[in-house]
Amino acid sequence: MRKALCVGIDSYKKINDLHGCVNDANGVKSALERNGDGTLNFSTKLLCATSEASYITREVLKDAAQDLFKDESEIAVFYYAGHGSFDALGGYLCTSEVEREDQGLSLNDLMGIVSDSHAQNKIVILDSCFSGRVASSKEMQNYSVLHNGTTILAACDENQYSSEENGHGVFTSLLIEALYDGAMNLLGEVSPGSIYSYIDSSLGGWEQRPVFKANIKQFVSLRKNAPPIPIGELRRITEFFITPYDEFALDPTYEHDKHEADIKDVNFEHEEIFSILQKYVKLNLVIPVNAEHMYYAAINHESCKLTAQGQHYWNLVNKGNI
Repeated sequence: MRKALCVGIDSYKKINDLHGCVNDANGVKSALERNGDGTLNFSTKLLCATSEASYITREVLKDAAQDLFKDESEIAVFYYAGHGSFDALGGYLCTSEVEREDQGLSLNDLMGIVSDSHAQNKIVILDSCFSGRVASSKEMQNYSVLHNGTTILAACDENQYSSEENGHGVFTSLLIEALYDGAMNLLGEVSPGSIYSYIDSSLGGWEQRPVFKANIKQFVSLRKNAPPIPIGELRRITEFFITPYDEFALDPTYEHDKHEADIKDVNFEHEEIFSILQKYVKLNLVIPVNAEHMYYAAINHESCKLTAQGQHYWNLVNKGNI
């Protein structure tokens, strides 16, 4: 079972309301609920505070978190968007009724629930100010060493504010982009690590910095999208390159446009192979040798070779992992 709890709190009793958290929670829910082909991905639960009538209290949030993590799920994802605060004892997720900075669900309480969980993979995603405190060894002494299978992704470091723009959190907007296809690998899979890399590279040096911390044996996929290349064509990489260090010899028979070629023969098999090789080039798996473009590599009887990423996928295919 794959479960996700998505929480967005815009409405507060005593402190300033927010305006993008409910939108963010709905966006994350939609991205996690189904894969790119429409198949069911996560069983999701949505908690949103849009007015006094829908306030989310500390008790409600804590109970929902305990319910999420109580089962032996394959993956349990906790997502929170709302105010965050801290005092000398640590950080807090601010629930609707808070009046002071030391109220709400403490990050220590949250990580205690996560640590007690029997879920195989526990993923905590926080879009709130000071959310990086959840990964602080100083403040989270009881949970500074994460239990196996735990991943934390926070919007900013322990002393930063989390920004909103155009009705969404900056962090969550990038998170949603990453889930849909921005951070997918060539199999169409999106992992927490690739999400962090996508968000980190998208934010400038003067902006909030996301925080990533994990204790895992391997990354899990949070969403499956349509891969950018058919898997069958990707697997042919070991057919074209006998070793990851080989070069694939080209000649004009591989290029269908032969107006500059010294050979005019048509070879449909070669042209099909060349079409796949050109897809590899677009995905940074292959580069031409002694030529700026694959066209000239073929016309001038040159070759092409695998990039470092191409060698990585060659090894995956060769080991039967794709």
